[in-house]
Amino acid sequence: MVTHKRAVVTGGAGFIGSHLANELVRRGYHVTILDDLSTGKRENIAALLDSTDSSKADFIRGSIADLYLLQEVFAGADFIFHQAALPSVPRSVKNPLVSHEVNLTGTLNVLLAARDNGIKKVVYASSSSVYGDTPTLPKREDMPPNPQSPYAVSKVAGEYYCQVFQEIYGLSTACLRYFNVYGPGQDPNSQYAAVIPRFVASISQGKSPAIFGDGEQSRDFTFVRDVVGANIMAAETETSGVFNIGKGERTSINQLAEIIIGFAGNNVVPTHEEPRAGDVKHSLADISRARTFGYNPRYSLKEGLRETINSLQRIAE
Repeated sequence: MVTHKRAVVTGGAGFIGSHLANELVRRGYHVTILDDLSTGKRENIAALLDSTDSSKADFIRGSIADLYLLQEVFAGADFIFHQAALPSVPRSVKNPLVSHEVNLTGTLNVLLAARDNGIKKVVYASSSSVYGDTPTLPKREDMPPNPQSPYAVSKVAGEYYCQVFQEIYGLSTACLRYFNVYGPGQDPNSQYAAVIPRFVASISQGKSPAIFGDGEQSRDFTFVRDVVGANIMAAETETSGVFNIGKGERTSINQLAEIIIGFAGNNVVPTHEEPRAGDVKHSLADISRARTFGYNPRYSLKEGLRETINSLQRIAE
């Protein structure tokens, strides 16, 4: 498929961003990856930059805090996939100012540069954390936000900026609220590692996975390739607004541990620790609105976990 379109992926050396950059190149895009490598890793995109398709991708080390750089990088692009952020609720609780500066001021810079360069659409990576601990399930986009962490505040405020830039400046935007994305390449060693790579790393080593709280909290786990597909469809269609991107199924943390233990074949027993500040109890996406632009998650949790575990085991070998 040859499109000759140009895309910029901010945070393109990160977990989701690198998967997205690879798929865009596979579909014939020329991709510019912008990342300051504060949380992203060059190794995530090394194969892409060193491959025979290297002429279709380039890497710029820089920050979304640098508006002048963004103005230069966005020139001539069709789409901006804004993945760059300081992820993690606990990280934002520990340092709310840095979370604000990167996630919100950085998003404003992205929108300003996109507006000034006549970008066709900005696809913004938001988060299910904007719903907070609202007890109603599933979460629908028309529910009032109830952010319970600085990270969630920054994400919902970024959505409002996107909506305002569309209304005032005519910049087309789509905000995708990710629900617990996982998959190959997710860092299990970070202090703020997501639950799936953390569990896989512990269980594969015969260690007991640590569960925060009683483990009955539940999440809607979404495979990264489904998220990548949602981003590209949101860019290439006329759609705009806010959309949940999840699997549409709920799994408890205790169930998750059981599944991974079963795959690994290790007879380990999880340990329980104190709940973390800012964590929500239950999360489940209503994805009917995203289906209107073609989103249809293809991977079951077991299929996605199998690919994730195989990938982490290959890295460990």
